[in-house]
Amino acid sequence: MSKTVKENITELKNYWAEIDDLKSISMVLYWDKQTKMPSSGSVARGEHLSTINSLMHKKITSPVLAKILHDLEKHESELDYHSDEAGMLRAARREFEEATKLPESLVKEKAVTSSEVYLAWLKAREENNFKMFIPQLKKSVDLAKRTAEALGYTEHPLDALINQNEPGFKTAELDVLFKEIKEFLVPLVQKINQNEHLVSDKVLQQYYKPDLQWKLGKAAVRAINFKLDEGRCDTSVHPFSIYFSPNDVRITSRVNENDFRPCFFGFLHEAGHGQYMQGLPLEYRRTPLMGGISAGIHESSSRLWENIVGRSWFFTKNFYSVIKAFFPLQTQGVSAKDWYKAVNKVKASYIRVEADEVTYNLHIMLRFEIEKGIMEGKYRVEDLEDIWNEKFKQYLGVIPPNSKLGILQDIHWTNNFGGGFQGYTIGNLASSQLYAQALKDQPQMLKEFEYGDYSSLLEWTRHNLHYYGLKYTPQEILQKSTGDKLNTKAYFEYLSNKYSDIYQLK
Repeated sequence: MSKTVKENITELKNYWAEIDDLKSISMVLYWDKQTKMPSSGSVARGEHLSTINSLMHKKITSPVLAKILHDLEKHESELDYHSDEAGMLRAARREFEEATKLPESLVKEKAVTSSEVYLAWLKAREENNFKMFIPQLKKSVDLAKRTAEALGYTEHPLDALINQNEPGFKTAELDVLFKEIKEFLVPLVQKINQNEHLVSDKVLQQYYKPDLQWKLGKAAVRAINFKLDEGRCDTSVHPFSIYFSPNDVRITSRVNENDFRPCFFGFLHEAGHGQYMQGLPLEYRRTPLMGGISAGIHESSSRLWENIVGRSWFFTKNFYSVIKAFFPLQTQGVSAKDWYKAVNKVKASYIRVEADEVTYNLHIMLRFEIEKGIMEGKYRVEDLEDIWNEKFKQYLGVIPPNSKLGILQDIHWTNNFGGGFQGYTIGNLASSQLYAQALKDQPQMLKEFEYGDYSSLLEWTRHNLHYYGLKYTPQEILQKSTGDKLNTKAYFEYLSNKYSDIYQLK
């Protein structure tokens, strides 16, 4: 006797529970590696992750799961596309189909190699020497190319890697978006540069006691309603966020004692990611729907809270008294308006995560073009630092003075080379698109912002994004929540209005 849809769904959920547990265990090991583990444990940690990832791969590619999905697919036409059941089937099938294309040996090799590459990256950063990193980066690139071939593609090898992070997006489509962005940003930056004297960020570049920065960062994330009692904050070389359940969400930041911005806005950025994770439905835990839709959609949450809220006039006006209480000497004689302009200063910077809103996407375009060139065989790993510096000069007008401030700044290529950075630009565009729609749906939020109340905005994102888990693709969730697919309109309007005011542009 064939099973009912309900029985098949129950079977899928029961089977998937262990897969989700293994994912969480893997993330715990990753979190420890980035925050607490001594570097001497890197080789062993690579072996730990290799074992866990191998077990996950076996579980996801098992004939048992294949049978469960096959039985469910017989009833797929009976399911409402927007139901949890249909969403679980789509999410599980996507993971199954992707995993079955990747040999277990490749999955294990990637886990072991990732730890080796990460350790080499750390050492190269310490020595400020990209050449030290080349042999290990070659391994990461080789794995990326083999992964793309295993996954398959019809147009561009980078498509296969992009699809892992941004389901449905392709290189050609992103090329069009980056072209639009470049055509918009270049003249905007030129106009701003003509009036750069109107904004000074000197107040941010002085000594800020590290432990006070940390306490202030925690106060800031509480102000935007990130639940610290269901998470924790730690330091890491590269800020990140991670979750093991919606009730255990962890964020990291880093401190520059001579610059206020990295710690404070790093906290807001990662807390934005954290709010997405804390907003995932508890009933989705240990099911195929547990998780964020894509890297880019996840990034829309972090950019919303870091920039659209955290660097806004209404946030500055409300929170500046707290900043002054922590740092009275540094802010003496500095008005809230001066501070607001300072944190929105536009200028070419070397570090992507510390870049201003206007130039940020130029950093992403550079990385995207390098990944394309490598995957096409156009570039050699040995030449990447020169290529990086040439593109940096072309897009941002400056050349990084050393490897640490240049090509060695990002951790991403130690874990997976290719198909990841475009998510940051997708996130920037989507954050503005979602925010514009939220204001249309709930215009009273602007009055609430005047009093430092951001709960309505958080609830809107909960109901229009977080609560769906992995049910939809990036384009589907944007269509559902904003009525349109990803585009540049809202983002360009946001930047134009904000920076025309700050820099008195015509």
